[in-house]
Amino acid sequence: MSDRHFDQLATRFAEKIYGGAKGAIRLAVLQADLIEILPPRPLRVLDIGAGLGHMSLWLAEQGHHVTLAEPAAPMLDGARARFAAAGQSATFIQAPWQELLGQLSEPYDLVLCHAVLEWLAEPPAILPVLHQLTAPGGWLSLAFYNKDALIYRNLLKGHFRKLRKQEFAGEKQSLTPQRPIDPRELALQLNALWTVEKHSGVRVFYDYMPREFQAKTELLDLVEMELAQRRHPSFMGLGRYLHWLCQPR
Repeated sequence: MSDRHFDQLATRFAEKIYGGAKGAIRLAVLQADLIEILPPRPLRVLDIGAGLGHMSLWLAEQGHHVTLAEPAAPMLDGARARFAAAGQSATFIQAPWQELLGQLSEPYDLVLCHAVLEWLAEPPAILPVLHQLTAPGGWLSLAFYNKDALIYRNLLKGHFRKLRKQEFAGEKQSLTPQRPIDPRELALQLNALWTVEKHSGVRVFYDYMPREFQAKTELLDLVEMELAQRRHPSFMGLGRYLHWLCQPR
């Protein structure tokens, strides 16, 4: 298995991930979490696996100095167009995470690594690199596809054969991640280098709602309830994604 990039799927990615309630909820939760830790001064921000630049653009609009690193040229072109349309500037780097230490000379105040781990052949390998790229006292914003939520969803659907076979990876051309992340394993892997300061669940109930209820519920109500419940001790771990804010040890 190799790292998965989205060279041929940029348009489909944009429509599937950010074209509806799923993307709106995801952005709302990540932004609400980041607002809690962002100081009232411009930061140097690195967005690894930046995709189409949704989070980076929001941070640039807050006055931060943003660098986007993305291996897929179509995704990075989409990010450039998004920034240009918004009248915002940034630094754009087409490179996989393995090449970043050779191209970047100083660590960053905030490093974003959102929906990247689950697409890597060896997710733990990126963690020391993230540590080197994060300045002392800085923050790592780590969002990842939650294996627990995938298992729970398959239980609700009665996909017991898939669970017995431990078949969790998406198909080759699917937007379902190839390696869902076990949060307990990740916590152990992070422990030597990071302190996890804040936890949130992303889409702690929306993905489990019957489709007819999803369709008739107002987006503002969905976002309000997701934000309200994102740290509930019983619901947080059911988030389709988990968002951890970490500081280097």
